[in-house]
Amino acid sequence: MPFSLDDKLVVAISSRALFDFEEENRVFEEGDLKAYETLQRSRLNVAAKPGVAFALIRKLLALNVGEHHRVEVVLLSRSDPISGLRAFRSCAEHGLAIERGVFTRGRAPFGYLNALNASLFLSANQDDVRDALAAGFPAARVLPESARMASTYPDEIRIAFDGDAVLFSDEAERVFQANGVEAFVSHELDNKDLPLADGPLKPLLEALHKLQKLADGGVRPRIRTVLVTARSAPAHERAIRTLMAWNIEIDEAMFLGGLDKGAFLREFEPDFFFDDQIRHCESARVVTATGHVVSGIVNGS
Repeated sequence: MPFSLDDKLVVAISSRALFDFEEENRVFEEGDLKAYETLQRSRLNVAAKPGVAFALIRKLLALNVGEHHRVEVVLLSRSDPISGLRAFRSCAEHGLAIERGVFTRGRAPFGYLNALNASLFLSANQDDVRDALAAGFPAARVLPESARMASTYPDEIRIAFDGDAVLFSDEAERVFQANGVEAFVSHELDNKDLPLADGPLKPLLEALHKLQKLADGGVRPRIRTVLVTARSAPAHERAIRTLMAWNIEIDEAMFLGGLDKGAFLREFEPDFFFDDQIRHCESARVVTATGHVVSGIVNGS
């Protein structure tokens, strides 16, 4: 019987998001593909160090126990196939059960996300992430300089999300950008009973929510999600009512009204944080692994 991805949370990830390939990437970005490939070949037997998303991926793969294969992680990279050998060998060296990969040797790889039925695409390449989001796939650009938080919670997967233009559409953000905070609050009060449209990472939250339900049967690690938003009362109501309409429960919600998110993320200690605004990502990256969702009006979309 053929293997199917239909019932799994599928994460497609670039080798640079999973491992620390920053030195190699600098050679790649200089435009000398041959020098890059030569460097990678010289290091085929040298396991790469963990990268930004490594801790998250390791925890997600821990949900696969025995015959229960709940999460599939696939390498999806611009690297050449021979460089892909190093990525797979690094996976084996670090004990990551990753068996599938697509290596495109410089060509944009996001087109394969549909065949993979991906719930998330993580890459350090902004153009690839933007193209994936434009095509309707959940995606984020990992910030390679993000902190690698040593989680205090080995039995939990902690993921933090911004709201507007991440979980929700950027409808309300567009009102705010065009007419200011008073118009934004008025708009949200007038529409508090109308759910916001889906944002780019809603499919990921849905997939995580399905896995959360398995925790009732003792599945570990447990998944814990939090909404970290600049919204405050009374605009908080529409966000919560939207989640209720989606029949999705989150564990915590932070309505910060413009407060810096970094301090709150330091307290929550997420394995990963997603936000559409680069200033919030810059604040978060000194605390934990961070992904920039390059979508919505603030990103020119």
